[in-house]
Amino acid sequence: MIVAPSILSANFGNLQESIKKVSTTKWLHVDVMDGHFVPNISIGPVVVKGIRNYTEQILDTHLMISDPLKYAEEFIKAGSDRITFHIEAVENPFAVINLLKDLQVKVGISIKPDTDVKVIKHLICCIDQVLVMSVEPGFGGQKFMNNAIAKIEELNTLRNTLNKNLLIVVDGGINEVTGKLCLDAGADVLVAGSYIFNSDNPQKKIDSLR
Repeated sequence: MIVAPSILSANFGNLQESIKKVSTTKWLHVDVMDGHFVPNISIGPVVVKGIRNYTEQILDTHLMISDPLKYAEEFIKAGSDRITFHIEAVENPFAVINLLKDLQVKVGISIKPDTDVKVIKHLICCIDQVLVMSVEPGFGGQKFMNNAIAKIEELNTLRNTLNKNLLIVVDGGINEVTGKLCLDAGADVLVAGSYIFNSDNPQKKIDSLR
């Protein structure tokens, strides 16, 4: 299991120290929100560039924004290794996929809780990961939505024939209980924010997910 701590729940007053506490993880999840696609605003490329300066972790950047085609390149220049965009935000997903591949980063597509897996079935062969939102995107600390499990199971079945290298990522309400449910359903990556960063012992929480 890959654990990807979400810096959305980190201490932005001392972000470097927060990231140091989760430095044992291979991935670091970066939530980008524009106040338009989701009702919250988080960070931009400048912060990503700052993060890149003091960690070698894989920066898995989740663009919860209305125009990923316009802004993705700036996040890649800032140091993002993987870019995930929302299928609900684009009219031509192939344009975004092709841009990201040309820029030599791993490509992910995210689906909201109300979005059916079938909407992205034709894209699975072209991407590196699918991010299943198990909460409504926009805010940390929400309760896990159980309908995510069926989506993980469906994706796990689809990748057997469409893309054996596809990673299934789950984000929202992840803890040691919901994380196990996701693992059993076929998830490869767990994104956890408040569960890890709101703890007195972040490493213990990371170990529980592993």
